Amino acid sequence: MVAEIEALGEKLTLARDSIARRFIGQTGVVDLVLSSLLCGGHALLIGLPGLGKTRLVDTLSTVMGLDGARIQFTPDLMPADILGSEVLETAADGNRAFRFIQGPIFCQLLMADEINRASPRTQSALLQAMQEKSVTVAGQPHALGQPFHVLATQNPIEQEGTYPLPEAQLDRFLVQIDVPYPDRETERDILMATTGVAEEAVTPVFTAAELLAAQTLLRRMPVGDSVVEMILDLVRACRPDDPTAPEPVRAHVGWGPGPRAAQALMMTVRARALIDGRLAPGPDDVAALAVPVLTHRMALTFAARARGESLASVIAAVTEGVTRAKAAA
Repeated sequence: MVAEIEALGEKLTLARDSIARRFIGQTGVVDLVLSSLLCGGHALLIGLPGLGKTRLVDTLSTVMGLDGARIQFTPDLMPADILGSEVLETAADGNRAFRFIQGPIFCQLLMADEINRASPRTQSALLQAMQEKSVTVAGQPHALGQPFHVLATQNPIEQEGTYPLPEAQLDRFLVQIDVPYPDRETERDILMATTGVAEEAVTPVFTAAELLAAQTLLRRMPVGDSVVEMILDLVRACRPDDPTAPEPVRAHVGWGPGPRAAQALMMTVRARALIDGRLAPGPDDVAALAVPVLTHRMALTFAARARGESLASVIAAVTEGVTRAKAAA
């Protein structure tokens, strides 16, 4: 296993270098998206227009050797536009039969651009696909590609005419990734690299079969008892009705994360260790991934929102408290 993990770590380094040719900087964002793919999960990217989210997904599909597709979500988009539909065809002998025409969801890496602009009916069309990796049309199940990942984007500033994702669907996303503005030097590199005659080409590093093998290897990685206990302590401390919840959680959080959050942390800490070239995760990985894994699985009370509180600050405070308690023990 050690040799397999080391070989995969070297391959991931090549993948990161290849991605950096077209998606410059933002290594934290790239590592979180790669972690999501290694875990077999889906990611929700939140950022302003023009920060390269579409470019990142397009680059990932090439580097990871996946068949990619993009759907621009709009208020008039219907479920059939995503899943596909049945059409009645007449054969040469005069017999008629229905034939299923696949929609764009039949791919391996789907970009759901501005997912909150579609109606709840259309958003729900993704729910079964994200969880069960299949869709049902006219009562017939249809398996999706293997692997299958959804990278959805949201614009955080323009909320008019949008439909916030329901909690059940948010919970299907392994991580929520905030895409910030680049720093000055990164923005300079972006200007120089993207305004010339030609841009750097990216090369495939993985194949779909190799990514599936990496996902299997990830699940075999060992996780120490101290990391498991920290995950449990952190998730349970973020629930306002739990006896271990600190004051910021009881005062500001309406509802906390469920067991799926603990499962997501168990997977993503392994992926973070793997990307960093380590054989097993540690408590620092749990602390680093607390905000992207837990933010979209919790909600502030109305009073807390009115006072300007943020989930990120609450989670950071809880994580610091859990880390201190573990260090003292």
